[in-house]
This record gives sequence, structure tokens and C-alpha cells, in this order.
Amino acid sequence: MKVRRSLILALALAVLLVTPHAAGAQPSTTTSRIGLLTDLAWEPLREGLRDRDPLTTRLVASLAQPGGNVTGSTQLGAGLATKRLEILKETVPNLSRVAFLWNPANPDQKSHFHEVQTGARSLNVALQSAEARNREELEQAFTAMMRERPSALLMTADSVHQRLIDQILTFASKNRLPAMYQLKQNVERGGLMSYGANLADLFRRATAYVDKILKGTKPADLPVEQPTKFELVINLKTAKALGLTIPPSLLLRADQVIE
Repeated sequence: MKVRRSLILALALAVLLVTPHAAGAQPSTTTSRIGLLTDLAWEPLREGLRDRDPLTTRLVASLAQPGGNVTGSTQLGAGLATKRLEILKETVPNLSRVAFLWNPANPDQKSHFHEVQTGARSLNVALQSAEARNREELEQAFTAMMRERPSALLMTADSVHQRLIDQILTFASKNRLPAMYQLKQNVERGGLMSYGANLADLFRRATAYVDKILKGTKPADLPVEQPTKFELVINLKTAKALGLTIPPSLLLRADQVIE
């Protein structure tokens, strides 16, 4: 068991090291037989991978036929941004404007932003773009948000923002701003709610891929898997502090309710 865990950890670590420079690193690694793209391995390894789009970072040629030596699973899935907006609209009475906090320096975030724009239009919700590449810009984004007074906040799992998550949680709480997160860890730390891929399920599927690769299957022959199971987490204590009453129908759909 220790050997198997070590092998999985080594594979995940190898991918973590090349991901920040994926566009340049991919061509030089196509001859290797071992590669695994995974958002989920262990917490120290997820920092740079949790919100990575393997297509926009050019890690793979396509999800169905990744090519090269990288494959695995991604937390991103079609329609997730729209679904998060739908849940926010169901939660917040008279939702009219949502601020979307994103990092334009992260290439994956651009496609995420476009999806949020599409979802906002379909739900007839005004969207405020709040860009933050670092701590200083985050403070500027906070100021800009409060000028527009959005009804709610939507954010991603961008690694820069996750390092500054305490500031974001404090801002949302101080300004009584309902927020939808991508990671349930943010809700466990005081955020209102999250909706995203079930990481336990992705982990089980990723370990199956590792097993196949170790037995000789080429990563190029294994399609990148998108999530099929999602989880909704709601923090009732935070909802009460915000003066929100979570609809019973939403509580019934929640996978975890923090009281």
C-alpha cells in the first residue's frame, strides 16, 4: 500500500512541476510513458491544479484524445458556472447583480469568465467583473465591488485567491454579501455555499488511471475525465448571519449542511 501511494504521489508531483509552464513543457515530454493530470491528489499538490483547464493550458490536444503524455481528470465541467448562478438566484431574493471574482493572469480563468457571462445573460442577471491578480488588486476589487453594490459574489478556486481566502471571507461577511464558492473547504471556513465536483469521486477515478498507466497503458489513449458527481454544501450559520433563509428545497438537495 505504501508503494502504491508513493507511486501515485510521484506521478501527481511530476505533473504539478510542469503545469505552470505547460505550453512550453508539453512538447519535450511527449516521449515519456508516464503522465497524470489530476486536480485532487493531496492538498499540498492541488494548489496549482485545482482550477486548471487542460485545454486552455495546452496540456492536452483534446479531452477525448489528449495525446502526449498527460491525462487524468479535471474539476471543470460544462455548465458549472451557470449552475452556481442558478443556485445563487434561488438563494438570494431579487438577485439582480453578481460580482465575479477572477484572476485574468490565470489562462484558465478566461474561459471560466466567458461561461459566467453566458450564464448571467441566460438568467437575466447583471455581471460585474472583479479582477484580481494579487493582494493589492484584490483590495481594489473589493472597493470596486462595493461601488456597484452587487447582490452576491461568485468566485473560483484560483490558487492566488485561495491563498487570500481569509481576506475574501472577511470581506463577504463584513459587507453581508452572499457568496458562492467552488470549493467546500471555503464553506467549512465560513463561506455561505459551494457547488463543485465531488473530489472523493474524482480521486477514485484518478487512482484507476494511475493503475492503468503503471500497467502499460499510454496516457495518450486515456481520455481526460470530467466530473460526473457534484456536491452542494451550505453553511446555515453563515446564512443566518447574512439574514438569509435557505429555501427548504435547496436544503433537501444539499449534500452537506453545516449548522
